[in-house]
Amino acid sequence: MPPSRRASAVVVGVYAAAAALAWWGLGRTLWDGVAERGTALGFGVLIAVGELTRWAPARTGGPGRAARERESAPLGAAGALAYALLGEVGGRPTTHGVPQVLAVVLAAGLVGLVPRIALGRGPALDHLARRLLTVGFAAVCFQPLHSTGTLVARPADGPAHPLFLVGLLALTALCDAVLAAALARARTGWPYGPLLRDELRALLGIGSAVCATGVVISLATAVVGLWALPVFCLPLLLTQFAFRRFADVRTTYHQTIASLARATEIAGYTPHGHARRVAALSRAVGRELGLNELDLDVLEYAALMHDIGQLSLLDPVPAGATAPLPPAEQRRIALLGGAVVRQTGVPAEVAVIVERQADPFRDQPVTARIVRTVNAYDDLAGESAGTGGPLRALERLRLSTAQDHEPGVVEALARVLARNGRTG
Repeated sequence: MPPSRRASAVVVGVYAAAAALAWWGLGRTLWDGVAERGTALGFGVLIAVGELTRWAPARTGGPGRAARERESAPLGAAGALAYALLGEVGGRPTTHGVPQVLAVVLAAGLVGLVPRIALGRGPALDHLARRLLTVGFAAVCFQPLHSTGTLVARPADGPAHPLFLVGLLALTALCDAVLAAALARARTGWPYGPLLRDELRALLGIGSAVCATGVVISLATAVVGLWALPVFCLPLLLTQFAFRRFADVRTTYHQTIASLARATEIAGYTPHGHARRVAALSRAVGRELGLNELDLDVLEYAALMHDIGQLSLLDPVPAGATAPLPPAEQRRIALLGGAVVRQTGVPAEVAVIVERQADPFRDQPVTARIVRTVNAYDDLAGESAGTGGPLRALERLRLSTAQDHEPGVVEALARVLARNGRTG
């Protein structure tokens, strides 16, 4: 089966499973009636508020970055998981069951989609499907045990009950990470391993806060009732706003670096859009080679500023291509560029990549090899304008792998270009 069809099969399978759970939960709830309506309404409002707060204006980080957030509605996720693990309210046992959990989460999720649809951005169906499947998994693992009294007769009750809930939510978060990586793989074509690794790393941050808040809300509601919802969700809501502010700061920082990188274009040293193209393509190649998010950020900054040393030249190099220059001159430009980069406050690794891009590729770190190869490709593709230009540029890179470019980086670049339809 071709990769595109396999990707489509993954998305269709996830949607089909989520739709089946949604119809079953909604149908059973309508047939049996809503149990404990006040509790259902309270958790439904909490989840809906969490979903609505996620739709603050999203800001992507720049070229080559994925326009998605791993958990853009942590409050909604925590509320949904807490309702799935809810066994008592104010000391009284609950009877809502798995179908009602799914129905409440579905209704709240649909409410959260309204602003997005009103803004013309389209529904975030991947997010809703993941939410239904992961919450359904947690509810199926907990609610039958609770309703049959199995938990009371097992060590999972009493002092071990919180540990049981934490373990169950950890397993649920792991399933969500696997599902999120699979959907991202289907949507983007990026390698599954690095995507899963990044999802698992994210669990140590906001993911752990979501799981902890879900457990706390569930346990507190069992003791004090619905008053626990506004009290114990407030810290996570404040954390969510803090993450948003942090993301805004990072976006502003990235825009500042991108503006500085355009100095060579404004001065006429490099072609228009060259730095942006090299940054986007370098990030894609780095992801193809399995770099993590932190390394991808460093790689992108270095790619944006890789030509900043050309500002030291009295006369611009034709088309900004430094490859024809003598090695000593290439090295001098790279070192001057690194010195400029060190004054911008970016991580030191960025300056190292800029300084090392003129070294023999066998002596370079992989990030410098990527910038070197992608920069050469953009220069060659610009020289070979017209139909087949990108393909001819790629073939020229392959012919120089013995001396100037690492074969693995060139092949990763070829895969990225083929996936984006840019080698025709």
